Amino acid sequence: MRKVFRTLDEQIEILKNRGLIIFDVEKAKNILLRENYFFLSGYRHFFESSKDKFIKGTTFEELHGMFIFDRKMRNIFFKNLLVIENNLKSIISYQLSQNYGINEKEYLLPKNYTNDPMDVRQVHDVLNKISRQIKINGSKHTATYHYITNYGYVPMWILVKVLSFGLVSEYYDILKTKDQKMISDLYNLDPITFSTYLHILSNYRNLCAHEDILYEHKTQRSIPDTVYHSLLKIEKKDDEYIYGKDDMFAVIIIFKQMLTTDEFRDMMNEISYEFDILDGKTNIIPTNKLLNKIGFPDNWRDIVDMN
Repeated sequence: MRKVFRTLDEQIEILKNRGLIIFDVEKAKNILLRENYFFLSGYRHFFESSKDKFIKGTTFEELHGMFIFDRKMRNIFFKNLLVIENNLKSIISYQLSQNYGINEKEYLLPKNYTNDPMDVRQVHDVLNKISRQIKINGSKHTATYHYITNYGYVPMWILVKVLSFGLVSEYYDILKTKDQKMISDLYNLDPITFSTYLHILSNYRNLCAHEDILYEHKTQRSIPDTVYHSLLKIEKKDDEYIYGKDDMFAVIIIFKQMLTTDEFRDMMNEISYEFDILDGKTNIIPTNKLLNKIGFPDNWRDIVDMN
C-alpha cells in the first residue's frame, strides 16, 4: 500500500484509534514533530496486544519513555564503544609499529599479514582500503597532513585515527596469527572470539552513531558461550542460551571483558539508573518483561561483581 503524508493531527488520530491514551495532545504533537512519528512508533511493539492495537491502558508517555530509554542506552553504549575503539587502535598501532616499522611503505607490505591462500584477496582489499584512507586524509586530517608534509610518511599511531572501527575490525582479521594473539591476549580472549567481538561492536557503533533503534537489534554473529552465561544461570532453549548471544546483553558481556573494572562499573551504574527511570514511566508492562524483551536476564546487575 502506498504511503502518504500524515499531518500531526492525523498521526495523533492513528495512535488513538489503535488504543493509545494521550492526555496532553499538544505536547504529544510537539514530540512527534521533533522526534518523527516513524521512529517513535518503532517502539510500539512493546505495548501491542495484537497487530496495530495497544494493550488497554497504554499511554503516550509510556511509548515516549521507551523511546527516550533507547536513546539513553545508545548514548551510554556509544560512549563506551569509543573508549574501546581508542584503546584498540592504540594497542594495534603500538604492537605493529614495534614489529613492522612506522612508515606505511613498511607496515602495509602484504608479507606482514596472513599468508593463508584463502585470505589473499581479503588482505589485498583491506590494505587497499587503508591506502585510500591515507590519500583521502592526507590533506584533510591535520595530523596526517603534518606527517606527510614534514616527514613523508604516516606512522601507524596517526593512521588509526582516521580508520573506522569497521575497517580496524577487518584489519585485525588479516593480521598474522601471532599478531592477533598478541593483541587478543591483552584482553584474555582468543583471536577468533576477539574478532567476533570487534565485528559486533562495529555493528553497534554504527547503530548508535546513526540513532537507529537499539533495543530489538539482533546481530548476524553470536558471541560464544562465556562463564557469565553460566554464572548468571541464563535459561536455555534447545541447548542455546536465550539471552546474551546476539542481543544488547551480549554487548554488555563484551564490555565486561574489554573495559576496565571501573569503566564497566560506571557504565552499569548509568544503565541501572536508566532502567529505574523507565520502570517509573511504564506501568502497563512489568519491568522484568521489558528487560527480557531486550535480552537482559532478571539478574543482569550481578555481572558487575563477577570475575
